Amino acid sequence: MARASRDAIMPHYRTLDDGEITNKAADDVVTVADHASETILTEGLARLLPQASIVGEEAAEADPSIMDRLGDGLCWIVDPLDGTNNFAFGKPPFGVLVALAEGGETVAGWIYDCLSGRFCHAIQGGGAFVDGEPVSARATGHDVPIAAISLIFLDQAERAAVSEHIAPHYELVDIPRCAAEQYPRLALGENDVSLFNRTLPWDHAAGALWLNEAGGKVARLDGSAYRPADWERTGLIGAATPQLWDALAERIAAMG
Repeated sequence: MARASRDAIMPHYRTLDDGEITNKAADDVVTVADHASETILTEGLARLLPQASIVGEEAAEADPSIMDRLGDGLCWIVDPLDGTNNFAFGKPPFGVLVALAEGGETVAGWIYDCLSGRFCHAIQGGGAFVDGEPVSARATGHDVPIAAISLIFLDQAERAAVSEHIAPHYELVDIPRCAAEQYPRLALGENDVSLFNRTLPWDHAAGALWLNEAGGKVARLDGSAYRPADWERTGLIGAATPQLWDALAERIAAMG
């Protein structure tokens, strides 16, 4: 992951030409750095664990059938450049995400911050770490919990419901548009809760495991576990503590 950052991502930071940025979807872009990073990661991970399938974000964009691999016995899940929109406009945060799933369940995850070098990792049942040191999730301690809630992928009615029923109970802050930053914020005392609509596996597999292993809570709105293979489902809550998760889940349920 560090090599992909060094060789494929950082040389393009704030040097991208217009021709090196492509619109992938509404409000979503891809750059030459994404593709170069995914090539490095895919080749390296294949050498580490040849028996595992690989689902990379850009490969899946080109061939959606690749998503079927998420339920395989072993499967690497790769976000070669998380926070591409930030990166393309020459601003932080952005990073690299890698997860390993077995039978559709995440068993290990890694989060690399390209600018700071911060490295988070977790093993299922083995705890969470930042730069090799164990970490325990902590709330911000604010009287009014801090919530980073994305409205980007909500329709008008959903946005109105969030504004009416959720926003009054929290101090709302901007989302970083980068899961490689959002999950650490939830564990390291910067944010208390986050509400995600889209739950693509390369965005959430590593971070959800890491935050859960740190003692926070990430789960579907109904409390069920996040599984990468269920990527077409929407709705996911991340929280610094189980109590903060419960409070937000109750408010969402009350919205009907």
